[in-house]
Amino acid sequence: QEQLVQSGGGLVQAGGSLRLSCATSGRPFSAYAVGWFRQAPGKEREFVAAVTWKDGNTHYLDSIKGRFTITRDNTKNTVFLQMNSLKPEDTGIYYCGGLRTPAPDFGLKMSAAYDYWGQGTQVTVSS
Repeated sequence: QEQLVQSGGGLVQAGGSLRLSCATSGRPFSAYAVGWFRQAPGKEREFVAAVTWKDGNTHYLDSIKGRFTITRDNTKNTVFLQMNSLKPEDTGIYYCGGLRTPAPDFGLKMSAAYDYWGQGTQVTVSS
């Protein structure tokens, strides 16, 4: 059973930066893709970004393009989400998820398609 361990997050002022990490629990990534999602209070989980593990193709939510960058480090079995120019509306709990089997681009943006998840980490952006 794959498990993902998240780190990073915290409280930052608007315009600041944070980096989130998502690592496997001691074994190489076996996922087809790793995605980041976020959930604000009272809202549904929302796609943020995804990267396919083998070729590194990336996908982003339109509202975070140019501000967030998803990358993977094969040697460390870790996926990162670098978040710059943060806004209060970026506040929420951020989750990374692993998708085992190949999926079309639209599938990468659906939380229901993911097979396993990290524990979540809080990101709070103050105005």
